[in-house]
Amino acid sequence: MGTGPERRVGRVGRPRESRRLGPVALVVAGGLSVQFGAALAVLLMPRAGALGVVTLRLALAALVLLAVCRPKVRGYGRADWGTVVAFGTAMAGMNVLFYQSVDRIPLGAAVTLEVLGPLILSVVVSRRLVNLLWAGLALGGVALLGGGGFDRLDPLGAGFALAAGAMWATYIVFSARTGRRFPQADGLALAMAFGAVLTLPFGIAEAGGALLVPSTVALGLGVALLSSVLPYTLELLALRSLPAPTFAVLMSLEPAIAAGAGFLVLHQVLSVTDALAIALVIGASIGAVRTQKAATAS
Repeated sequence: MGTGPERRVGRVGRPRESRRLGPVALVVAGGLSVQFGAALAVLLMPRAGALGVVTLRLALAALVLLAVCRPKVRGYGRADWGTVVAFGTAMAGMNVLFYQSVDRIPLGAAVTLEVLGPLILSVVVSRRLVNLLWAGLALGGVALLGGGGFDRLDPLGAGFALAAGAMWATYIVFSARTGRRFPQADGLALAMAFGAVLTLPFGIAEAGGALLVPSTVALGLGVALLSSVLPYTLELLALRSLPAPTFAVLMSLEPAIAAGAGFLVLHQVLSVTDALAIALVIGASIGAVRTQKAATAS
């Protein structure tokens, strides 16, 4: 779920076809890690609640990233710290809204609705008329997913997923700004820590002492590693040689991966209509990415 500074790439040259399988495998592994981490989070929710899981994920991921990156805190101006605060706020909001969603609707449906945020951002940024076609295709998929009015989905859960998508789009914007202002993953580590601080009171209020139970902490660490630390690392390695459009196309497959994780881990079975809806959203995302690539090439 979601993109970080590691999901940006500036690329010189074109890697040979024989060398692309490795980076592609890393990105797919990262997507599997994120969505199976989300499935593990759903299993953890009966112990700590949705807000408790968010707190555990952000806090433990922040501790790991701070220990690994050891970011410097001196030498930055007000604008730099303002960017980190905005990035951390978007990160916290995205996670809170997404976990509230998956606590109410199937994981595959939640990710499908959430991915509309980055898709709409792509359409707005490109300002190309053809992208309205992709946006319409995605909205058609959402209409199918909701049964013509979200009758089959919890309306509140669907609303949380759509709001999480809006925060994901905001997250993408500020992740890019943070990456330009801070070296390596330093900005990510600092923003993650700020997001953890923001969610801590809500997690304590909902989960209380459950946040300190060793088994709950261990599961929370698993969520943090699968959903944040591991995928960011895999994608960082992949983006050293993988073209950005290829990476974006792979990211558009996350609703399908989420549906698979929901089926295997949570036993959430999708109907034929749901599968078609997810396919439409994936197709719209791929189409938008390829249109943007063609525009850049011309």
